[in-house]
Amino acid sequence: MRFGLFGTGPWAHLAHAPGLARHTGVDFVGVWGRNEAKAAALADEHGAKAYRTIDGLIEEVDAVAIALPPDIQAPIALQAARAGRHLLLDKPVAFTPAAADEIAAAVAERNLASAVFFTRLFVPGLVDFLARTAATGGWIDAQVDHVGTIFTEGNPFAASPWRRSNGGLWDVGPHAVALVLPVLGPVTEVMAMAGARDMTHIMLKHASGAISKLTLSLDAPPAAVRSETIFSGSAGIISPPDLPWDPIEAFGVALDQLITAANGGPRPEMDVRFGARVTAILAAAEESARSGRSVSPAEVRG
Repeated sequence: MRFGLFGTGPWAHLAHAPGLARHTGVDFVGVWGRNEAKAAALADEHGAKAYRTIDGLIEEVDAVAIALPPDIQAPIALQAARAGRHLLLDKPVAFTPAAADEIAAAVAERNLASAVFFTRLFVPGLVDFLARTAATGGWIDAQVDHVGTIFTEGNPFAASPWRRSNGGLWDVGPHAVALVLPVLGPVTEVMAMAGARDMTHIMLKHASGAISKLTLSLDAPPAAVRSETIFSGSAGIISPPDLPWDPIEAFGVALDQLITAANGGPRPEMDVRFGARVTAILAAAEESARSGRSVSPAEVRG
């Protein structure tokens, strides 16, 4: 499958570009970036070609991988889907439910394959854990703490303007939401509150009756950093296994699933439709934190 990569930032260097270059089922055609010099350097590193225009790269490929801020990713993804290209997107798909739903609709209308790179959800051991946990049933509560600090010297993501302005809600929030949805099911109501140091607390009410609680930050004091996931119910209290993971290997799994789907196989669970549902939940949380009231994902989708 002929792939074009859009983006030249840290995540393009750490996952997308090496993942595309190493995959035996991929012809890594080219790179487009907002900085032409960076695009040329990344393309040269992996034996690809730098493209000066978005249109030019889309025309040359079967699929696109995008490692760009959500508000820049969304219009490129929509353009590529309308041109009949398969999509491997980063999370979140977009900042607005309308933009995410429009991409999902374009993918469905053209029977395209899509995947959204929720990194650890392409680690087989974690996927197996979530499947077993969902099959066990009886869960009444989940808690996900995704509290970090990235705005420090030497962190490759510290210079990211969109992470600075949109915070943990939109950067690590997608990972947290994506962990609870496969186990507890669809979300009907969202309550959120934002505090100091980018600390966001979210409560999700699921159609199953379960409640999940998410604590998110990218700017916590180093001593407060933590990462923990707990499910509790009639089977007791359990947490995912502490599994090693490599972003390039996880990206390879996402590529495997996308190529399989494009060839008529099953679609990835973490496809653009799933990504659009996550975007709606995050938008509902953002509105709840602003307004001080509970918000349903259906409400923000219009």
